[in-house]
Amino acid sequence: MQQAAGSSRPVPSLRRSQSRLTADSYCIHRIIEDPEWSLAAVPQLTELCLQHIVHNFTQNPILDRLLPEHQRKVLDRLPTGLPLAVTANLVSDEDYWKRCCTERWQVCDISGYGDSWKRMFFERHLESILKSFVPNTTDPNQVLELIPLCKDYVRKLEVDQFLPPLKVDPEEEADDISDSGSDLGLGEVPIHHYDLGALVTALPYLEELHLIYGVKDCGMNFEWNLFKFTYQDCCNLAGAVKKCHKLKVFKLTRSNVDDDKTKLLVRSLLDHPSLVELNLSHNLIGDTGAQAVGKLINRSKLETLDLCNNKIHHAGAQALAQALAQNCTLTSLNLRLNYLGDEGGEAMGRALLANATLKSIHLGSNMLSEPSAVLLSQVLAQNATLTSINLSCNHIGPDGGKQLLEGLAGNKTLTEFDLRLAEVGQESEFLIGQKLWANRHATQLAPQPQPPAEPL
Repeated sequence: MQQAAGSSRPVPSLRRSQSRLTADSYCIHRIIEDPEWSLAAVPQLTELCLQHIVHNFTQNPILDRLLPEHQRKVLDRLPTGLPLAVTANLVSDEDYWKRCCTERWQVCDISGYGDSWKRMFFERHLESILKSFVPNTTDPNQVLELIPLCKDYVRKLEVDQFLPPLKVDPEEEADDISDSGSDLGLGEVPIHHYDLGALVTALPYLEELHLIYGVKDCGMNFEWNLFKFTYQDCCNLAGAVKKCHKLKVFKLTRSNVDDDKTKLLVRSLLDHPSLVELNLSHNLIGDTGAQAVGKLINRSKLETLDLCNNKIHHAGAQALAQALAQNCTLTSLNLRLNYLGDEGGEAMGRALLANATLKSIHLGSNMLSEPSAVLLSQVLAQNATLTSINLSCNHIGPDGGKQLLEGLAGNKTLTEFDLRLAEVGQESEFLIGQKLWANRHATQLAPQPQPPAEPL
């Protein structure tokens, strides 16, 4: 306390008053402080509405009525797990479908899907359902209900697995057999696979169908029946393919397709309006099946035919050669890993002397030798269309190599000639390589044909 001059009344100390004021202010601040208070601005009403739309999109999918900038915000926030019944025909934004693809699959290359993320999603999603479909167990509606959602986006299907029905326990089946008996043995069940008929015919833009009837990663549960392509399966598939009028590429590989099944498939493909590529490689097709395919060559628009790794001998080769001699559409033929022999090889050579459209032929691993090389040397001298020949893994021999070199002397079009493991001799192989290099170099220097000018 200080005492004022001329007065006995004490005056409060200034320092003490200031300290009391500071303490009081601190107490007041502590009293009014709210730990949940935020200085952030309250969201705008537009933002609150967009959040509500995203959270309730399944029940009320509002998108088309929004402004473009608001649509963008909604699409960026939509979860990828929304029902396809909601998003399939409503959301066309590629960024959304890109998120759907990348979150589901580690490898995503859209170059094989027309650079479309939406097409990739629906094709791979449908393929995954077909690969896991178990006949008599899986509900067929899983596939049928998806058709209206994906039919406008599916152009290609690649199904490399078809599961058979579940095997019935012999003890349980024995309890169900009546006293009158049964013609079926215990544990025998129909092993027909999923019928693609209803699906394929409902996809109006389907252009490619790649199928393998078998089971992947079966491990210790391996049985030959898991890889059985039944006659009923073939009937179902033939009927489906026949009705698929826009189909351009059909591949049925590694499915144990024999002669009878080949004839059935060919009957359904005769005079097909769109088919340009057929791949039946790695099957059990023999001469009878090859004869059926020979009929198809000239009753279709086929440009590429692959019969690699089958059981075709000279009779089948002769049938194919006869068709090839009269054909004017086929550009590529693969007969690798068959059993043509020289009789079949000579037949193919005579066909190539008459054919003027084939550009590539693969006759590797067909037990060909010098007689085939003699006729093929004439082909090299006369044919001006072939650009690629493969005779690898045949016993052509040194004399056959000299014959091929002689025929190639005046050839200007052949740029690829595979003679690995053909035993043609180092000198012939080297000189043939030099000639091919000269042809490739000349082809690169040749002026490219210009498209015809549009009329004014």
